[in-house]
Amino acid sequence: MYKKILAAVNEHLNSEVAARYALSLAQASGAKLYTVFAAEPATSPSALRRAEEAMSRLFQAAAEAGIEAEAITGTGDPVRKICGIVRREAVDIVFAATRKADVEKRFYAGTVSRRLSMSLPCSFALVRVVHIGRVRPKEILVPLKARVDRAEERAYFVSKLAQAFEGTVIVFHVRRPISKFFHGEVHLTPLEWEKRLPKDISGFMGHLGRYGIPHRGSSAAGSAGRAITIEAFSKRHDLIVMGASQRSLLSRIIRGNPVEELLRDTPCDLIILRPRHENP
Repeated sequence: MYKKILAAVNEHLNSEVAARYALSLAQASGAKLYTVFAAEPATSPSALRRAEEAMSRLFQAAAEAGIEAEAITGTGDPVRKICGIVRREAVDIVFAATRKADVEKRFYAGTVSRRLSMSLPCSFALVRVVHIGRVRPKEILVPLKARVDRAEERAYFVSKLAQAFEGTVIVFHVRRPISKFFHGEVHLTPLEWEKRLPKDISGFMGHLGRYGIPHRGSSAAGSAGRAITIEAFSKRHDLIVMGASQRSLLSRIIRGNPVEELLRDTPCDLIILRPRHENP
C-alpha cells in the first residue's frame, strides 16, 4: 500500500523523532522515504544548522537500514513545498510532528500541521512526541469506535509499525455502560464483551490476524478521551495510534473531543492517522 513515504523535518527534535516513525514504516513496507525541509525566510542560522543535521542523521539511518531515501531541502513555504512533492512524486503518506506548545494553544490554529491536513491529497500521520529517544514501541494501543472507516488501511498501518518494532497491538474499544433500572451498571465478563464486540472492530482484528500481528482486545466504559488516556497510563503502553476522519482533522477542535484530549494529555507517543486509501 505504501510505496512512497514523506517525513516533514524542521529544526525541532520532535520532527526528527516523528521522521523515525516514518523511517520504520518505510523499512517494514519496502517503501522509498523522502525527508523534506523547507526553510522559511525568517529561519535563523542556528535553526538551519539543526535541521540540516537532522536531515543528515535521517539519511544515514535510512542508508544503514537499506531504505531507498531522498533528502530534499529548499526555501519557501513548507506546506506548498511538501504538497508539490506529494503530487509530483505520488507520495502515499506524509508524517509531520506537532509540539506541546501547539496543543496548548488549541493545537491547529496557524500551524504547519493544520495546513498540511487541509491540503494533502494523501494519507496523513500527525505525531505527538512525548518520549524523546524511545521510538521502539512494544505495546501499541489502538482505540476504535464501533464504526471503523477505512479499516484495511488502518490495519495495514498499525501492522507495519508493529512488524517494524516487533510489537503487540492492543485493540481498545470504549463502550457505553450497560445499565438496568434500579440495579446500576451491569458488569460483563471479557468473554461476554467479546460476544458484543461491534462488527467493524472484529473485522479490524481479523485484518491484524491475517498480517500475523500479535494482538489482543481490551475495553472500558466512559468518556473516550479519558478512558484511552487512563488505559495507556495504567497499562504503560508505548504508543497510541488513533484514526481521524478528514472532517475531524479539518473542523474546529471542540472541547471534549477525544482527539484534542489525547493530544493534550497523552502519557505516551501518539499518532493520529487520517487514512485515504481504500484497499492495501
